Amino acid sequence: MSMDRLIEKIVATQNPTVVGLDPKLDYIPGYIKEAAFAQYGYTLEGAAAAFLQFNKDIIDAVCDIVPAIKPQAAYYEALGWQGVKCLYETILYAHSKRMFVITDGKRNDIGSTMEAYADAHLGTTRVGEEIIAPFNGDALTVNGYLGTDGIKPLLDICNRYDKGIFVLAKTSNPSSGELQDREIDGEPVYHYMCRMCESWGESTYSKYGYSAVGAVAGATYPEQLAILRKDMPHTFFLIPGYGAQGGGAAGLVGGFDERGLGGIVNSSRGIICAWKKSGRPETEHALAARDEALRMREDITSHLPKIQL
Repeated sequence: MSMDRLIEKIVATQNPTVVGLDPKLDYIPGYIKEAAFAQYGYTLEGAAAAFLQFNKDIIDAVCDIVPAIKPQAAYYEALGWQGVKCLYETILYAHSKRMFVITDGKRNDIGSTMEAYADAHLGTTRVGEEIIAPFNGDALTVNGYLGTDGIKPLLDICNRYDKGIFVLAKTSNPSSGELQDREIDGEPVYHYMCRMCESWGESTYSKYGYSAVGAVAGATYPEQLAILRKDMPHTFFLIPGYGAQGGGAAGLVGGFDERGLGGIVNSSRGIICAWKKSGRPETEHALAARDEALRMREDITSHLPKIQL
């Protein structure tokens, strides 16, 4: 199963983290932008070329120490079809380096529309006699608040193509409690979502005890993260909010099991913008990203039991 592949990568690298590839032109060294614009002009194609080179540099720098990347689709869609092509090529390049790819799209719909999202990001599309994988991510973030109608098409794809999903449960943003903490019959809404994730994943358990249905559970709410782990013993967590959003390593412990498994912690700007924050030369942007990824690994694993199968 897809989560087995992710777990095995985490164990191999001894690193339960994922690098969020959320590029903006402001994050990219000047010499990369200059080369791209010299070739393509000040166009969306030029911006996408700069994105792709930057992404490849980061992937090359961390692929042996970090198990996964998480490109946020919005940053690529902002560049039109050129950016969407960059997303595809980024996923392809990460796979060539044997990295697991979580596409952060937070898709949500029902029926044939959700089937189309599932086919696009995780499955395949038939063109005449050819069967083609449009993006071929390993997992996709989704919004489960339309209920089972919005999740079932994804489960079919997960089972057929060995993929996974991460359902929004308790998100890291400050206003998440406006809805997610509201109570129904004495329990917060996110508890109901937790139980639904566990139920949705029942037919997809892996050999390591986790299903293909993961959940997004924010590092900014450590007490709730620990509650979620108890409520969701078979659900793997994607944990945003570390670093830039204020989540600390010590508060993440509750999201993991006794094997040091059960979660993967995201950092985006903290890693890809490390060269700017540390004041290093722009030519060292990839090395700075690697150093920050190593620091983050040490910070998080120092609070966890030894990571093992």
